[in-house]
Amino acid sequence: MTQEFPALTNDLLLRAARGEQTERAPVWVMRQAGRYLPEFRKTRETHEFFEICRSPTLATEITMQPIRRYAGLLDAAIIFSDILVVPQAMGMEVIMNPGPHFTDPLNTPADVEKLPREVDVEKELGYVFEALTLTRKTLAGQVPLIGFSGAPWTLMMYMIEGGGSQTRQKSKTWLFKYPEASKQLLERITDICVQYLIGQVNAGAQLLQVFDSNAGDLSPYDFSTFALPYLKRIADEVREGLKARQLPIVPLTLFAKGAPPSLAASAKYDTIGLDWTLDPRDVAKLTDGIIDGRTITLQGNLDPVVLYGGREAIEREVKRMCNAFHDARGGACKAWIANLGHGITPGVNPEDMKFFLECVHKYSAVPSS
Repeated sequence: MTQEFPALTNDLLLRAARGEQTERAPVWVMRQAGRYLPEFRKTRETHEFFEICRSPTLATEITMQPIRRYAGLLDAAIIFSDILVVPQAMGMEVIMNPGPHFTDPLNTPADVEKLPREVDVEKELGYVFEALTLTRKTLAGQVPLIGFSGAPWTLMMYMIEGGGSQTRQKSKTWLFKYPEASKQLLERITDICVQYLIGQVNAGAQLLQVFDSNAGDLSPYDFSTFALPYLKRIADEVREGLKARQLPIVPLTLFAKGAPPSLAASAKYDTIGLDWTLDPRDVAKLTDGIIDGRTITLQGNLDPVVLYGGREAIEREVKRMCNAFHDARGGACKAWIANLGHGITPGVNPEDMKFFLECVHKYSAVPSS
């Protein structure tokens, strides 16, 4: 059933995601509701991480914290949740201690049989949908609301490694030792991601982002084999599912960190996220026109560590970033969503985050010398 929500008063993000020219770049930040904010840390003193994710009231509160603090500076809210709620929905136990830890990771393909064949996404992840609806109403049209999911390869990596890993040895071994079983697991994860993302739009999400944070651990061949087909399935089937349910066909963003941009673009998302190692001018040359002749929106891509460098460095580097994205679009502010090249880190001073946002507003508006 379609929800009724307040009218949107700032659609800058959605216009940029559609490839339009904008008066300035819309800006939001990955993990903008997070540990760098004292109000977030205060909430965490009395609530466990996944407790917050599972409470629509708490998740809405955390999502709104940066919107309130940076009123008029952020152009989007992103729902407070975690990519690992999908493995949890598949029957795996995940705790934060302080990073993610799976109590019983997958060691061999036989372990997959312990997971339920069918997952009732509405039942298992309904708390995310409730949080989206409550947040959308609480936003009262100030800015669009972003929903998200992890990508199949990145989720599979966590499910096998049992948490973060420097080498990805266990999960990559699966790809080479058990390629068919790996594909079967990726298909099952993809099925859930598709339902989950469609459900998020039904609940109020106005843009969706898929995080493939570990895409850069794969060679171009392995990315094309074990990541790209499932990313394409998500893009195609989410759009088809939204259309079939008469829901808005919202813009889709893919952040495939470290993947070749031309391969990431071939997944047919409206926007691709860039990390700080990429020059948008080069990416634009590689990606413009490869999908139905259209301009793919780019998102990014300031190095998050710049926010520790002081005001002079922040202003200098934001100005340089803006110039690069303007150059990529022939001197215009077009088809670009400003962001960091990865999530904001816990030690950032919230006032420096504010200065970053102010600089984006200032320097993205017109090319600066």
